[in-house]
Formats: sequence, structure tokens, C-alpha cells
Amino acid sequence: MSTPSISNAAISDTLRKVFGFRAFRPNQESVVRAILDRRDVFAVMPTGGGKSLCYQLPAVLLPGTCMVVSPLIALMKDQVDGARANGIQASFLNSSQLPDERDDVVRTLQAGKLNLLYVAPERFSLSHFRQLLNRVPLSMVVIDEAHCISEWGHDFRPDYLSLSELVTLFPHLPIAAFTATATHRVQQDILDKLALRTPLVVRASFDRPNLTYEVCFKDNVDAQLVSLLKSNKGGAGIIYRTSRKNVNDTAAMLQAKGFRVLPYHAGLTDAERQKNQEAFIRDEADVMVATIAFGMGIDKSNIRFVIHADIPKSIENYYQETGRAGRDGEPAHCTLLFAQGDIHKVRFFIDSMLDETERAKALGALTRVISFASTSVCRRRTLLDYFGEHYPHQNCNGCDICLGTRDVVDCTREAQMLLSAIVRTEERFGATHIIDVVMGSANKRILDFGHNKLKTYGVGKDRGKKFWRQLVDELLAHGVLAKAEGLYPTLLLLPKAVRILKGEERLDIVRVLEPEAPKILQSKSDAPYSQELFDLLRSLRKQIADEQGLPPYVVFSDRTLRDMAAHSPRTAEALLSISGVGDVKLERYGRQFLRAIDRFCDNAS
Repeated sequence: MSTPSISNAAISDTLRKVFGFRAFRPNQESVVRAILDRRDVFAVMPTGGGKSLCYQLPAVLLPGTCMVVSPLIALMKDQVDGARANGIQASFLNSSQLPDERDDVVRTLQAGKLNLLYVAPERFSLSHFRQLLNRVPLSMVVIDEAHCISEWGHDFRPDYLSLSELVTLFPHLPIAAFTATATHRVQQDILDKLALRTPLVVRASFDRPNLTYEVCFKDNVDAQLVSLLKSNKGGAGIIYRTSRKNVNDTAAMLQAKGFRVLPYHAGLTDAERQKNQEAFIRDEADVMVATIAFGMGIDKSNIRFVIHADIPKSIENYYQETGRAGRDGEPAHCTLLFAQGDIHKVRFFIDSMLDETERAKALGALTRVISFASTSVCRRRTLLDYFGEHYPHQNCNGCDICLGTRDVVDCTREAQMLLSAIVRTEERFGATHIIDVVMGSANKRILDFGHNKLKTYGVGKDRGKKFWRQLVDELLAHGVLAKAEGLYPTLLLLPKAVRILKGEERLDIVRVLEPEAPKILQSKSDAPYSQELFDLLRSLRKQIADEQGLPPYVVFSDRTLRDMAAHSPRTAEALLSISGVGDVKLERYGRQFLRAIDRFCDNAS
């Protein structure tokens, strides 16, 4: 049965009235129109690019229910809350519900009263659920986090493989697959597995211009984290650690320093994880210290910073995890604390893998991360290169390299000092001992070996231990040195070291300049705004959200509040002109926000 075409006016009207936007973001309009034309779609769009609107808007306009296959229960809840806040009839079916609750959803679905239904791939696989779908009118099927279907993706889920049957089961429905991160190889694998029918393929830019990227030499991680949290005071953020113990220790340390911080990892009970996640989502905690188990399950738009206190597993993971910052389009900061010592911890786990293919894949992924962390080239350019995208500008003005917080310096002479000390100690010692030699330490071990009599003893005493530790890391990263495998990680010279010792090759390294508060990109807001009014509106948003049992950002995003604080709308018509304010939200919240703005403006005059 053919569906009548939907006019441009109806699309624009729905965009404005339901979602509160006057214009589409890049790529949204082409995806929306393709779905409305009953065409299959595959779209790679970065986090914050507005993927959910691409299918929620057609779901409002098309007759029937849009079924969305989504990987995590918490993600479904956030998306349903957000859709309902815009007046869209949405629900989910998953194991978190009681039988009576699931029965209510099924009755609503059968009555044709749902625009959106979110389900997990595991439920889609059930035969009785498929029988139910045959009895209800569907408008389309959406696959969220589509990279989960690819074995080359960073989060492969075997249950996603059942989705390859969608085209056969629903031959007359458009199938739309979305992901925020996919290399060209993963993209082709997804297209092959889903067998989409002449789909519209959209590969949006992976560039997140509102994110600032920074890599810092990891040294006294606790002090560094305290400093970073102080510079992001009051902002929401995530700190990623690789182990449960590190998560617990870091959370406890920061709590003792007075920060509103909670832990999240698989070792906590379901109830503890849920409680901590809810507190973070509802702005009752500022920072979540977490393993990578945390993140995919939230849709919190106002995360202002992400810190990797340990090395990430892959560039895909790093991109996905940093992508949780700044989903509202406002500026956010991403910091990676990196030291060569972390590499060996990751290598330990990689080397224990039994499957040779998986081990090689993990090792290759780690090598790319090390290259990213060690590069003196624009971070943004390096990230985009990985995903097969060319960055056209010389300076991104959004990473430590381009912002000038790092400087490329000639460290050939200092490298020769270290390398000479390694040669004179016959490549039998680790980094700590070699640094003690060049710094002229008089510890017992140095004296016992007679290394205080070496020509290189004390030649670098004018430099601090931190400098020499960073230089060892740089030499390892540049392939000048290697560490011996096994219990005693002694430093070994590689062929490049000989050329440096002979003066045939110089060593340029990226040096971190004096530490300062992170340089964060300016807000995208066109007009200056009142911080006092913004804080007042933020408090009102929190009060309303608590009363309604919603995350605050579902009421209004930070960007919407900032626009209100910039333009001080005093009438319903003026409030409707603010981005993110549609008819439903105007009716639900408009009176309270206008009253608050009126009081503020009257007191200020």
C-alpha cells in the first residue's frame, strides 16, 4: 500500500512544533526525506549530530509504529523520556519492566497509539515477539548503534546478527541503520550483513568542532585529576579508568577532596550502578569515575569534560568515549593522561588472549592509540585520518597542538645522555636506574654497581626527574628504545638510537609548556548571556525535573537555557523563537520559565 507523500510544509511544521528547531542540522534533512519516501538508510553520524531526530520526526508523520532496536536498557529509557517530553507517544519493552507494565505497552502498541517502540535485539529474536509484530502496523524499523552488528566494530554484539533478517521479514518497510562511529571497513560489513535495498548512505563528518582534545604526560595522576576537576568546577564529566580498583580508589580520593563524584563499574550491584547513574543523570553528582562499562547507556547532553586517566583500548573506543562530551553542541574538553607505563599493563592482557586473530587486532588497535598520543600533528587531523576523512584546515584551534600549549623542541643532546648511559650500563637496567645515573643519584644501588664513576653520571642533574621520565617515554614512542619482555623491563637500544648517538639524526619531541587552565572553545551562542540568569534557569529546570522524575536535560538543554539567558524572552511568542522550545514544551514549562525571566529582568532594572 503506497503512502501519500508528505509536504515540505508538514516536515518544517513538525520540526518546529514538536522539536523546537527552525532548521535541520547537516545531513538530517536528506535522511528524513529518504525515510519518508520509504527508502532504506545507512547513516554514520557523530554523537551530537542529531541521529534520533532523523527517525523520530518521520515516526511522528508516518502512520504506524516505528520500532527502534537499541542495545541498552538505560539508553531506551532516556530516549523515551526525551521523546515524551516533546509530546511523542513512545515506550519500550525490556526486562526492567514488570509483566503488567509490559502488557500495558503491548496493548498500547496493538491499539496503534505508539509512534515509537524501543526494544533490545534479544527481544526481537523471540518468536512470540515477531508474531506480535505481524499483528501491528509498523511504519519503519530503526537499528541504533549499528556498529554492534559488525565483528570489526568496537562493540560487537552477537544478538545483533538476527537483524540481518529484517529485510526479509519486512519487505515493504524502510530500514534505517545509524551509528556514531564506523571505519569504512565496518561500514561495508554492516551494509553486507543487513542487505539494505539501494539505501541512502550518509557518512557525515567525524569532526566534533565543539570538542577540544588534549594529551598530557601522566605524572602523579591523583594531583592531575584534582587540578582538572578544579578547572572544570561545577561541570558534569566522566573520568575513565581501566580497572575496578582504580575506579574505586579514584572516586574515594576525589570524594575526600570534596568533589561530588560517584563510581561505576561491573563489580557494583545492579542497584548500586542504577542509583549512581541516576544521580549523575539528574545532576545530583558532577562526575562519574567509571570503567568503559559506563557511557553507552546514557543520553546526558550537558557533559562538559571527559578524562581518560588510562590509555584507551582503541581509537574507536576513544572517539566513542570522548563523544559523550558536548552532545548539546556546547564546548567540552577531552583530556588523555598518557605514559608508556600504561602500555605494558594493556599488553599483559593482549598477550594473554588465546585467539591469534583477536590478539593481532588488539595489538594493532593499541599501536594506533600510542601513535595518536605521541604525535606532534593536530589531534583532530589524526582522529579524522583514522576514519578515512581528510581535515582541510592547517590549524583546528581545538587541540593542544594547534592551541600552542605544546611546543616541538630539539632534545637530541638530552637523548644522547640517556642512550649513552644505557650503553655504559650494558643495557641491563630499567628506566628508573638509568634516570638515577644521569641525574647523579647517590643511592645504594648506583654506588654498589659503581655507576657513580661512569662518564654519564650526573650529566643531566640540571633537569628534573619528570623531564627524564617523559624523555624515556618519547624515546620508546619514537622507536629509539624498546623494553625487554618479562619480569625485568630493561631498556634496549634500537637501530635509530645508534644514529642519534652518532649525531646522524636529531630527535624532536613535543614538550608540554607550563600548565594552565584548559583552553576551551567559546560557546556557539551568538550573543553574550547572563551567567546569573542561566544559573537561575538551571535551578528551575532541576526543580521541574525532580518533580516530574526526569533528567534535567530532557526538560531543556544547556544550550536552550543559555539562549534564554542571552535573549530574555518575555512572551510566549518570544520563547518559541528559542532553539529547543516547541509547542509541547511551551505548554508544559513556558509559564514557569517566563515568570522566572520576568522576575529576574524586573529586579535587574
